[in-house]
Amino acid sequence: MDDWIISPAGMVDAPAILELQRLAYRSEAKIYEDDTIAPLTQSLEEVKADFSAKTVLKATAQGCLLGSVRGFQKGQTCYIERLMVHPEFQGKGLGTALMRHAEKQFPGAGRYELFTGHKSERNIHLYQKLGYSIFKRERISERLTFLYMEKRL
Repeated sequence: MDDWIISPAGMVDAPAILELQRLAYRSEAKIYEDDTIAPLTQSLEEVKADFSAKTVLKATAQGCLLGSVRGFQKGQTCYIERLMVHPEFQGKGLGTALMRHAEKQFPGAGRYELFTGHKSERNIHLYQKLGYSIFKRERISERLTFLYMEKRL
C-alpha cells in the first residue's frame, strides 16, 4: 500500500500529530513497561515548538494522518526523531517511505543519526535495512538502553 501522501506538516497539524504519537508509542511503552517515555509525556506546546526548530513531515491518505517524522540538521549531521506510523498501517512500508523522505529534506548532510530503545526490534530492523548501524549505547534506566544509530554518506 502506497497511496499515502508525504508532505510538510504545519502548526495546524500539531494536535493530530500529538494524538498519533501517543497512540503509536504505546507499543514502545509496553515493551519497556514504562508509560512515562518522552513521546507519551510530550505536551502540545512542546510539539508546537518542534515546528519552529525542526522539519516535520506527515503522511496522509484520504485526509487521515497515518504517520509523521521530525528532523533537523546541525553541522553535517541530520538528526531524525519521532518516526511514527499508525498501528493499523505498520508493516506496509510507510515508515520506510517517511525515513527516505526525511533524509531527502537534508541534502547537505553527510551523516544521519537517530536513536531507539534496545528492545525495539522492529525499529532496529527497519533502520538497519535503511543502512543505519549502531555506533553507541547509552543506559537510560534499569529497563532501557538507547541505541544510537548512524548512516554515513
